[in-house]
Amino acid sequence: MTMENLTADADALRQTLGFEKWAVLGHSFGGYVALEYALRYPQNLSHLLLVDTGAENRWAQEKAPEELAKRGFSPDIVNLARRFFNGQIEPNEMFPALMKLGKAYNPHIGPSQIPHMLITGLQTKLQPEAFIYGETHFLRGWTVMNRLGEIKVPTLVIAGREDFIYPPEHQEELAARIPNARLVIIDRAGHNPHDEQPTETLKAVREFLADANLGNT
Repeated sequence: MTMENLTADADALRQTLGFEKWAVLGHSFGGYVALEYALRYPQNLSHLLLVDTGAENRWAQEKAPEELAKRGFSPDIVNLARRFFNGQIEPNEMFPALMKLGKAYNPHIGPSQIPHMLITGLQTKLQPEAFIYGETHFLRGWTVMNRLGEIKVPTLVIAGREDFIYPPEHQEELAARIPNARLVIIDRAGHNPHDEQPTETLKAVREFLADANLGNT
């Protein structure tokens, strides 16, 4: 489990699909991998889309619990978030922890969206051991903040305004450090704006890609 392996796997997929260049979208941890891919394989990238992610893991491990406390969540939830993002949970705690943090992750989820999210959740093959290893070893101290200026492709930074893991102030810093990046903040959405506000999120993505292809970024 290394960034070298994860980005190499992604590029192997690109080659298999037959693309000379492609647009890469990464959400949350996937955004970490997308950033590493942009830095390791710049010649193969046409566009970069970063959804509710960050350029250093301390935002999740240190800042997320503080953000929940500021927003009035109970001490139990704040402590759970601190243990969760620092890998201080047992494997059998992962799914219950995600359920308890659900309101923080998705503060504006509607009843009509719950069945889709449940189906997606049931289809997801959780790997608690990999998550715990990632937070305790692989991602400890991870950052590419000082390398963001190397990214030259059109970039979209998009996030929910109420994301507690990567709040707007980090999104602003992320976008400011990537040359000519576009920042879009989705209202009434947390860490998963594509679930809570899918119409607005897809609109922002489509407009970005259309403008970037026309050379208007």
